[in-house]
Amino acid sequence: MIRVALGELRKLRRPTLSIPTFAIISALSTFFTWWVFHSVGNGHNGQRGESISSTTLSTPVGFAYGFTIMSFFLGMAAFSIFASQTANEYTLGTLRNLLVRQPSRVKLLAGKFLAMSTFALIMNTFAAFTSFITGYLMAGQAKVNTHSWFTSAGLSHFGKSYLNIFISVIAFGTIGMAVGIILRSPISSLAIGLIWFVIVENILGGLITSTVKWLPGQNLMLVGDGGQAGSTISYSHALGMSALYLLVLIALSGTLFKRRDVAS
Repeated sequence: MIRVALGELRKLRRPTLSIPTFAIISALSTFFTWWVFHSVGNGHNGQRGESISSTTLSTPVGFAYGFTIMSFFLGMAAFSIFASQTANEYTLGTLRNLLVRQPSRVKLLAGKFLAMSTFALIMNTFAAFTSFITGYLMAGQAKVNTHSWFTSAGLSHFGKSYLNIFISVIAFGTIGMAVGIILRSPISSLAIGLIWFVIVENILGGLITSTVKWLPGQNLMLVGDGGQAGSTISYSHALGMSALYLLVLIALSGTLFKRRDVAS
C-alpha cells in the first residue's frame, strides 16, 4: 500500500498538476482574505453577506476568518483531483498494469486514497498559511489588533477551523473518488460533480429551503464552516449526514472496484 501511495504521489507532484493547483489556491486564498480586510466595515465582506468589523477580526475568530471562506473551493479542488486521478486509470488503461504489480484491489485503492489525502493535506496547509500571511499583512490597514490571534483561544479556534475544513476537504475528495470509480470517465465525473455541487444544490436550496439539510454539499460546507452562527442546521446533523452519504458511496464504489472486470 505504501508503494502504491508513493507512486501516486509521484504523479500528483508533476508540474502540470501541482503548479496550477497551488497557484489557483494561493490566488483565491490571498484574494478572499485581502477582500475581507480591505472591506472592513462596508457591509459587503462577510462569509454569507454579513458585515464584519475590525473589532470582530481583532478577536480570536479573526485568525481563521479568511481561511474559512476557502472551505468550499478547497473541497471542489479535492473533488476534482480525486475524481480525475481515479477515473483516468480507466480512461488511460493503466489500472490493469497497476493490478499486475499490486493484485490486492483494496490495498491499491487504499494507497491511492492515502496519497491523494496527503496532497489534500498539503493543499489545506498551504491555503491556511497563505490566508494567515495575507491577513497579518493587511491587519494594520484594517486597524485590526492581532494580539488575540496568538492567544490560546486564537490558536485553538484556528486549529478547530483547520480540522473542520480538512474533514470537509477529504469528504469532498472521497465523493470525487467514488464518482470516478462509478463513472470511469474524468470528464463525466467532473461535469456531474461540479454541476451538482455548484448549480443544482444552490437552485434546490434557494427554491426549497427545507432540502438544504439533506443535500450532501450543503452539509459538507457546514462541516467546513464549523457550524454557521444562526444556522438552523446543527453541526452534528451536518457531520452525521455527511458520514451517511460517504458510507453509501464508499460501499457502492468499493464493491464495483473489487468485482468489476478490468478489460484494458
